Amino acid sequence: MPKSSPRKLTVISSHQITPNMKRITLGGSALEGFPPNQESAYIKLQVPDERQDSLVTRTYTVRNYRENLNELDVDFFLHGDGGPASAWASRAQAGDEIAVAGPGGKKLLDFSADWFVLAGDMTALPAISVNIEQLPDHARGYAVIEILHESDIQAFQTPDAFEIHWVINPTPEKENTLLLDKVMQLPWLEGNPSIWAACEFSSMRALRRYFKQDKNVPKKSVYVSSYWKCGLSEEQHKKIKRTDAETAG
Repeated sequence: MPKSSPRKLTVISSHQITPNMKRITLGGSALEGFPPNQESAYIKLQVPDERQDSLVTRTYTVRNYRENLNELDVDFFLHGDGGPASAWASRAQAGDEIAVAGPGGKKLLDFSADWFVLAGDMTALPAISVNIEQLPDHARGYAVIEILHESDIQAFQTPDAFEIHWVINPTPEKENTLLLDKVMQLPWLEGNPSIWAACEFSSMRALRRYFKQDKNVPKKSVYVSSYWKCGLSEEQHKKIKRTDAETAG
């Protein structure tokens, strides 16, 4: 992410999208000058960690940015492990302030590909949502999304030949292969695909192996990232993610 001073933004409003996903709308004069068309870009939030009585930095996705209204939407997965960002979002009210740095780079599908695969859990759902909304009308392919409960299903308008498959997993903190299993069950279409996947670390590696080794998708056509790892803090996850990237090549 380009180095820049964090912006002190204010909570304008908040609402539950689903029982486990909350949207916080941020605004304020400090948001002026935020670059347009940054949906799916990442930002860094400074949130209080009550366990350490300090501020910690957490990475989130720009879900929507309305330049004309000077408003920025960030969707938070309200997971049950008591993480600082989830805890902050669960109690955020209009008028609360938060420091936000960025935006960083955007990671989107290659929309010129013949067909598409999106895969991820609820931590990746905001970024997946942006990709779905930008699909061309002729798009073919699938999105496979792991959620906690049926009530977390979100409604999307999709091209006729693009399918969304929801995978219910009430215990995402336990390593599993539910996401991979569903992806592997889907027919492999003809032509050159563009792959986008983000999820828990172990699931990420399994999906990467499937796309690159089993299906021989060229590296340039695959974006696969881990957003977290079972049992590890974000700081610990960053370390193993860095090591994995070095060894994976």
